[in-house]
Amino acid sequence: MRASTVVILLALGMGLSTGCASRAAKPDSREEPNPSPPSPGVTRREQMPRSYLGEGLASFYGPGLHGRPTASGERFNQNELTAAHRKERFGSCVRVVNMENGRSVQVRVNDRGPYVDGRIIDVSKAAASKLGMLDKGVVRVRLYRCKDAVSEIPRAMWAVPV
Repeated sequence: MRASTVVILLALGMGLSTGCASRAAKPDSREEPNPSPPSPGVTRREQMPRSYLGEGLASFYGPGLHGRPTASGERFNQNELTAAHRKERFGSCVRVVNMENGRSVQVRVNDRGPYVDGRIIDVSKAAASKLGMLDKGVVRVRLYRCKDAVSEIPRAMWAVPV
């Protein structure tokens, strides 16, 4: 009897203590928190166009690899507007914008890379020249898909010899 009385008193005590617990107040829907405006020069992802691919460091490659085969099978030509990207399809067109000077260039992806951490694209020497990055070597860029999803692939890549 004594044990059951203790159990009943404990149960009532717990019931009373939970009944008296304060509840978290619901936020007033009329009070909207004032979000801090983004820093100048920072663009939120939802504000970017659908063609946006990313932002990061770009480098260029040229003389040492000129004439050697790329991952797509064509020979690398440092004087063409081509690039190496890790994921984009071969033949796809990417617009590279130098964030330091605003210059941009459209390149065709024909290789894989870059293989250096922190870099998102390697462009040919000709593309680097148009971007104004030959002196620096590495610059911060933004990548966008071109309006034409696939650039003009050299005819020699797909044409059957006659």
